[in-house]
Amino acid sequence: MTILVTGAAGQLGQRVIHHLLETYKIAPADIVAATRSPDKLAELSAKGVVTRKADFDDAANLAQAFAGVDRLLIISTDSLDTPGKRLAQHMAAIDAAKAAGVKHIFYTSMPNPDKSLVTFAPDHLGTEAAIKASGLGYTILRDAWYMDNFMMSLPHNLQGGKWYTATAGGKAPYISREDCALAIAAALASSNTDSTTYTLTGSTSYSITDIASTVSAITGRPLEVVDVTDEQLAGGMTGAGLPPFVVDMLVSADANIRAGNFDQLTADFTTLTGKEPQTLRSFFEERKAALAG
Repeated sequence: MTILVTGAAGQLGQRVIHHLLETYKIAPADIVAATRSPDKLAELSAKGVVTRKADFDDAANLAQAFAGVDRLLIISTDSLDTPGKRLAQHMAAIDAAKAAGVKHIFYTSMPNPDKSLVTFAPDHLGTEAAIKASGLGYTILRDAWYMDNFMMSLPHNLQGGKWYTATAGGKAPYISREDCALAIAAALASSNTDSTTYTLTGSTSYSITDIASTVSAITGRPLEVVDVTDEQLAGGMTGAGLPPFVVDMLVSADANIRAGNFDQLTADFTTLTGKEPQTLRSFFEERKAALAG
């Protein structure tokens, strides 16, 4: 059984391959690590992992990259700046998988893409539909919002002592990227060939106020949650120099939390791994030094 992981040089892809090798003891020769720049995979190549170039903008290259692969993990691409580009890339990958004779597609999606307000939800919904229409076996892994995403803004928030949010008390069951990687690797390594969908979440839903309280207790620094409108949040982010597509994405994520569309708890992580997901407190305690800035 040959397993190919796209986006192998990215943060999620690297950890999926780590768990395939170290946690689930898949032989290096049975793993293919694929990325646009295979030179970034020298360390994996040295371990015996097969490395290939996979360019989602080059259909012919994808067909070559997927040759001889049984189980293919498509990690959703990072092409978010151009509307429609990511979906087109995913569609090309699905077509290439069919042409190459791949038996089972795994795909990293998001919770409830059919009713999500997040700007990139249509990419996931369209990709899921295309995978199901392909006739291939599939496993869709809907990752909840990463705890890791908070690390991009929390150190700054702590410095100013304020956290501006338009979530209005909405909650979500955040999960760490590491836990998602572990669960995805478990699915890839299993012998299960059934077509199914998993939603990977933490064990508890938290509001921004809950998170701020936890972070404040860990760091010993005050952090006030300030409720704002979507327009005010967008204005602040724009003033901070964030690109328009990033502003739209982050504001839409807050709106989605406010609407309750992320607040779905499942035990799918435990079903796949036999473990409990990392708690929010544990996640931030491990990153106390980084939070301090």
